Amino acid sequence: MVDLSAEAAELWASLGPPAPGRARAIQFVAARRGEGASTVARELATFAARRAGRTVWLVDLDLFSSPQHSAISARPDLYGDLGKAVSATPDGGVFFTVQPPTPMPDGTVAPDSKFLVAHQVGGDRFWVTRFRADALRGKQAVHILSSSDYWNTLRRHADLVIVDSPSADRSQAALTVAPFMDQTVLVVSADQPDVSAPARLRDAVTAAGGRPSGVFFNRARVEAPAFLRRILP
Repeated sequence: MVDLSAEAAELWASLGPPAPGRARAIQFVAARRGEGASTVARELATFAARRAGRTVWLVDLDLFSSPQHSAISARPDLYGDLGKAVSATPDGGVFFTVQPPTPMPDGTVAPDSKFLVAHQVGGDRFWVTRFRADALRGKQAVHILSSSDYWNTLRRHADLVIVDSPSADRSQAALTVAPFMDQTVLVVSADQPDVSAPARLRDAVTAAGGRPSGVFFNRARVEAPAFLRRILP
């Protein structure tokens, strides 16, 4: 496992200060699977919680796999033990919908919020979400919502919301939530010379109403937003 603590510190500095009085939501996404966006998102969340003293929520949009929960639970020596599952929605709202709805014995339908839980990480002010795919029944499908409601609510309960989205070659989730993020960081593997796919993703995020803020070269270095403009014209 590559130690990205120094890179996380540099990335934290390059993102700049948040707007006064407003928690920041930052999305991490790669154009292609395997670039390491999840690792970068997790390391920045850990840095922000432990060294920058922020209350951090790491929200995993790879719902059926929940790789962030899996990675953190597999390394208690690095991240600490996970707390028990609690509701990941402060007001009952979530960023997805399950269709068809889940029927209840009394004829009502279960709220979608029952599918999303969060675990405290290592006793710090750090929480990671987990989607309860095991609770799905039959042909139920999950759709990410194009809405700011959940993100605005979560901003009132955290200093920093880090959103880990599946790569663009697997999912449209990053584009769906991009308008509601303060920043979207594109992650590129350090040994990947082809920047055409990240360039297309940058353009797609912008077209969707998002704000690409820079490129993180995983396992190498962090570049400020000007670097994005220079290599991805």
